[in-house]
Amino acid sequence: MLIAKEFVAYLSRQVASRLDTSVIEISNPAAVSEVIHNIVLDELGVEDRLNDEVRDLLEQYSVYMSNNGISYSEMFRRIKNQLVAQRKIVRASGRETGDAMKLSRDKINEISHKLVAGLRKSRDCRLRKDANDVRLELVKLISEILQNEDKADKAARTKIRTLKKEVPEGTEEWDILHKRYYAEELKSYGIDLGRS
Repeated sequence: MLIAKEFVAYLSRQVASRLDTSVIEISNPAAVSEVIHNIVLDELGVEDRLNDEVRDLLEQYSVYMSNNGISYSEMFRRIKNQLVAQRKIVRASGRETGDAMKLSRDKINEISHKLVAGLRKSRDCRLRKDANDVRLELVKLISEILQNEDKADKAARTKIRTLKKEVPEGTEEWDILHKRYYAEELKSYGIDLGRS
């Protein structure tokens, strides 16, 4: 998943608490936060589930691919792109689409549409403005929160790269260092994932 589950929980709580009362009336912030959390997690998991599906598919053809000198990564990319197009999946990664943030603008828009639909069904809130106004407010809030997350991630990666000892990305040591530096950087923005 592109964004840590702990950060998705934080994002959900923040969005629920920061939604303007002139846009939406919330009677139960915890329940609204849960609705937001579930929708965002599900949307971010779409591409992960697709990747698993492509891996399973390629596993069936591994012997054929090795016998014919076909690159696993090339086939993975081709099949994934084909399935993304067929199923009209909005890619989550902004970096693949040229956006600066981890999540693409298209994915944030997709999530905002689903959030509005989910919030409309919830008995714990009532939209006070047009659905599109609520959606635009959600896009703004999510983008603001994700900008700080992105800055923290980049700063953590920079700290790891500037260590005297080279630590290759993907190793257990890299993961531990990234998690520690990432948490430190988030705290510098007033974000503590350990707090509820």
